[in-house]
Amino acid sequence: MLVDPLASRLVKFTANKTNITPNQLTVGALILGLGAGGCFAVGTWPMLLVGALLYHLSFTLDCMDGKIARLKGTGSIFGAWLDYIFDRVRVLACAIALMGGAYARTGNVAYVWTAVAVVFLDMLRYMDALEIYKVRSQMRNKLRDLGAQAATLEAAARVARGETPAGVGAGVDAELSSAERALGNDPEADMEDRVVGDNPNIALQAEFNKKFPWYARIRDALLRGRIRPHLISGIEFQMGVFIVAPLVAALIPGAIIPVVVLSGIGMMAFELVIIYKFWLSSRTYTKSLGKLERRVEEARAQVPQEELERLSLA
Repeated sequence: MLVDPLASRLVKFTANKTNITPNQLTVGALILGLGAGGCFAVGTWPMLLVGALLYHLSFTLDCMDGKIARLKGTGSIFGAWLDYIFDRVRVLACAIALMGGAYARTGNVAYVWTAVAVVFLDMLRYMDALEIYKVRSQMRNKLRDLGAQAATLEAAARVARGETPAGVGAGVDAELSSAERALGNDPEADMEDRVVGDNPNIALQAEFNKKFPWYARIRDALLRGRIRPHLISGIEFQMGVFIVAPLVAALIPGAIIPVVVLSGIGMMAFELVIIYKFWLSSRTYTKSLGKLERRVEEARAQVPQEELERLSLA
């Protein structure tokens, strides 16, 4: 409601009327973010308002770069890296500026610890997202490789028994399809949403859906309103700290820390849900993997050694 309506309109104009690249937008987002930090460091109520506005514009550009990259097919690995690094630089600079400016004016050391907490939570959120994304990719590759091996061995075992190879490995393929579908990318566009694993229709979410059958109904209702079920992620946390907190502090001196604390609590609550869902998914993955491994061993025992050597599966 605060970023996409503006960003989407600007994307339409930028993509059709200009030659601005996603990387240029990423750099622009950083420059505006650093400008917001400069305003935060001054700390007067007009500068807090200007800083919040600049950070909002910075966020808008940061949202646009990915949209234009996908729209025009100009995304790159370097662009993704640049976007990630510049986001972290912006958070670090603005946290130091906002909290450091407040500390300089008040001498309250709590602002120093709040800056440390903001940087730590931002780092924790994105490190956790990257790690979960990596692990899910490894799980998917493991299932794919083991499934292919199981199908090959079952085909060889049927041939060794003199049976027709038609329909070979159907059970393995079904198991692999179910498990791989469970680890597939979620429909949301960016990594952060794929990490959430928020599609109730995939197999690895079965245990979570069984424990919380009401969740799918709430999720679908939110998505119909274009609202992510993961209500407070790293994006909303940054908005709470660098937009909402300065705006409130411009009206109510000393409000920065309470707003930051509430933002941090909200983000961590949803992060714990992600971790819990990932834990449940990992248990289901282990069961699926075990089934495939047993099929591999059963098929391997029925294949002659020379055939295993020919297939390089000895």
